[in-house]
Amino acid sequence: MTVQEVDQETFVQEWEQWHREHDEVLAGPHGFLAITSLHWLSPEPTRFEDAPGAWSSTPGGVVVELTEGEELTVDGVAVRGRHDFGVIGERDSLYPGFGDAVIEVAKRGGHDILRPRHPGNALRTAFTRTPSYAPDPRWVRTGRFVPFDTPRAVTVGASVEGLEHVYDSPGQVEFELDGTVHRLTVFNGKDAGSLTVLFTDKTSGVTTYAANRSLGIAPPDAEGRVRLDFNRAANLPCAYTDLATCPLPPAENRLPVAIETGERIPLERGGQP
Repeated sequence: MTVQEVDQETFVQEWEQWHREHDEVLAGPHGFLAITSLHWLSPEPTRFEDAPGAWSSTPGGVVVELTEGEELTVDGVAVRGRHDFGVIGERDSLYPGFGDAVIEVAKRGGHDILRPRHPGNALRTAFTRTPSYAPDPRWVRTGRFVPFDTPRAVTVGASVEGLEHVYDSPGQVEFELDGTVHRLTVFNGKDAGSLTVLFTDKTSGVTTYAANRSLGIAPPDAEGRVRLDFNRAANLPCAYTDLATCPLPPAENRLPVAIETGERIPLERGGQP
């Protein structure tokens, strides 16, 4: 076996592990496929079929009022009666327990929301896998991070009509494909120094999910170089369920080329195996 063959085999194995782990998180007992509803909280205490208590959004934060016999678990402690969750930060979530379920309490686009997550949800129990293109090293590109002088607040739309998200962008990433240089606006990633990019391309709505895909990028090196592995272009939760509030890509991130790699339209949305 040649060195090139060994490298290809390792490349495929690492991609398969990434793809498997992405599906496992999505379909975990309390992952996005376990969400049974999306509730926009108001000042009026309101009860919902899939969660205990009456929930409201107040100036002091989210409040739940539990009646006799109702209970939540917060940080391992049983909670009864009235409980104040306080003001929740934008894009933050809390997960009080309820039997084998959790009740996500979160803020998205400036609105307090409630998303119960039940392991027995049919969307989760019927899930098998996410279709994807076969991994191909051709889609691994070396790019360059071009920082802004100061981070810019970028407002983008959302999968929920009328909702907007605001993210700080540290700059853009440029890369070459088939002789053409493309530039994408990036946001901060989960890990320190890492980046994430939301994009669409000519496959969007054809073989890949129409609204968006996401690509994580490791921190730039000392010379600003970055590695873009489009084989790991991933679906966001809105590709599977209408109960997600995913951000849409900035207008400049609509690539005029077909990125024929990464995750494809989910089977749940009519995608092909």
